[in-house]
Formats: sequence, structure tokens, C-alpha cells
Amino acid sequence: MNLSLTADRLRIEFEWYEQLWAFHLSKAIEVPLSHITRVTTTEPQSSWAEVRAPGTFVPGVIKAGTYYTRTGREFWYVTDQKNYLTLELHSDDYQRIVLTIENHEDWQQQIQQRRTAPV
Repeated sequence: MNLSLTADRLRIEFEWYEQLWAFHLSKAIEVPLSHITRVTTTEPQSSWAEVRAPGTFVPGVIKAGTYYTRTGREFWYVTDQKNYLTLELHSDDYQRIVLTIENHEDWQQQIQQRRTAPV
């Protein structure tokens, strides 16, 4: 997975196998920075009340795909790594995107800075 920032968007681009595991037909998710309300690197809470549709879940190995929770629609692509990057969103599409990615703390800082930078 590759992340990139433009002046007003975060682009999350998936490798072919990540698309397969997440049952995500699109190669990328683009999120307007104005839709991001919070960025954290702490481990997100997960609930047994989630409905996976579609996606993959193997406990302790991978959680990938679209999940429906009490708070709304979420996208997860996490592996056994603990390098979480969680984006809380105010959006019609996803309410939360949860990823595990190298340099997660650097990405948190970059996104925070870009979100709060004057236009």
C-alpha cells in the first residue's frame, strides 16, 4: 500500500493482492483532507457487532475490507503489525479508515500538518 498527499487529498493506493484481500475493486481510495476529523496511531477498538461485507478476516493475521458498525461504514486493512494509522472521517462514504503501514507516526504528522495548513 502506498500513501500520498496532495494539497487537498490523501490517496491510499493498493497493491493487487491488497485489493483481493479487501475485496476492493478500486485501486485507490481518495479522501479529501477536509473530511478528516482526526488522525491517530493508537490501536482502534473493534467490536463483535461488526458486519463484514465484503472482506477478509483471519484473527491475528488480517482484517481487510468494508465493515458496518454502529458508527457507520468503515474500511480496514490491518495485518499482524501494530503500526496503526486511523482516520476518523466526516464523509458520506466511510466514517473511519484503519490501516497498518510503515512510518505510521510520520504519516500521522504529515496528514495533521496538511489538514491544518492555511490554504
